[in-house]
Amino acid sequence: MRSRERILTNLETIYRESYDRAKEMGDAGRTIDLESAYMRDQLMLEILLDIRDLFSVAPAASGGSALEKLEAIRRLTKLR
Repeated sequence: MRSRERILTNLETIYRESYDRAKEMGDAGRTIDLESAYMRDQLMLEILLDIRDLFSVAPAASGGSALEKLEAIRRLTKLR
């Protein structure tokens, strides 16, 4: 599994190359778009990596299947 740092560094490298090209061409609109897209993609990736980390260290569930737990939650929400 790739490390969080490696993934985020790859993302930055990709955007940095595109940003530098747009800046050299004097395309201010494109540089602004790339900055926004980079921040959005970085945030989404960090969220996904957090989720990945949660699942990779979560202990095995005990006390019933996931389906049984979902059914119990459904019953609880119907009571309200």
